[in-house]
Amino acid sequence: MNERIYTAGLVVIGDEILSGRTHDKNIAQVASWLQVQGIRLSEVRVVPDVMDRIVEAVNALREAYDYLFTTGGIGPTHDDITVDAVAEAIGVPVVIHPEAKAMLERYYASIGKELTEARLRMARVPEGAELIPNRMSGAPGIKLGNLHLMAGVPHITAGMLDALTGTLEGGAPLLSETVGCWTPESEVADILRQVEQAHPQCQIGSYPFFREGRVGANFVVRSTREEELQSCVDSLCDGLATAGFDFTPGGI
Repeated sequence: MNERIYTAGLVVIGDEILSGRTHDKNIAQVASWLQVQGIRLSEVRVVPDVMDRIVEAVNALREAYDYLFTTGGIGPTHDDITVDAVAEAIGVPVVIHPEAKAMLERYYASIGKELTEARLRMARVPEGAELIPNRMSGAPGIKLGNLHLMAGVPHITAGMLDALTGTLEGGAPLLSETVGCWTPESEVADILRQVEQAHPQCQIGSYPFFREGRVGANFVVRSTREEELQSCVDSLCDGLATAGFDFTPGGI
């Protein structure tokens, strides 16, 4: 196993965080997600929606650590300037990403709305960037080298992190096991939360489906530690059995 400790920095962007109007939840979820990947969150900075402050923080942290993540400021409004700030920090222009534009067109068409100029802002990326999928709202995250730009809304951030799971070079290989269950994921949310809290070295992803006229979900448990992974899976199966749910080790 690679003994090197990989590190990451996080820049949380938004006036609403600093004013207290919004309570940040992303620091905890990014930190715990990175831990499961075998990567250590080493520094966090919270900065306002001010170009120079974002540029300064991005340049400092991207050079100091193996990875840099940002949350916030990639939406459709005038104060969403993270893309512009990151492009300035690394010295590239901002361009419309054709795949991102197509994603947005499909998403807004699916909900009966037009892709306005404001919404098209969410297809803007620093030149050379790749996309981080976002199943929640159509607007993707952005990956450029060791930089990862994500949404500020926590449940959308969670989806982007999930899309990145297992794709980063970290300190240890990521292991996974799946447990399937014929039940709506909302009914087992408490069990999932309790099991995950009891196993801090593990992460549980929930993937609902509708199949054969029935609602179910597959729960994917991930960890860099085999013993922890098995303990978490055993606890999850015990919890589902005790509650009387119909589950299948290995997934459905």
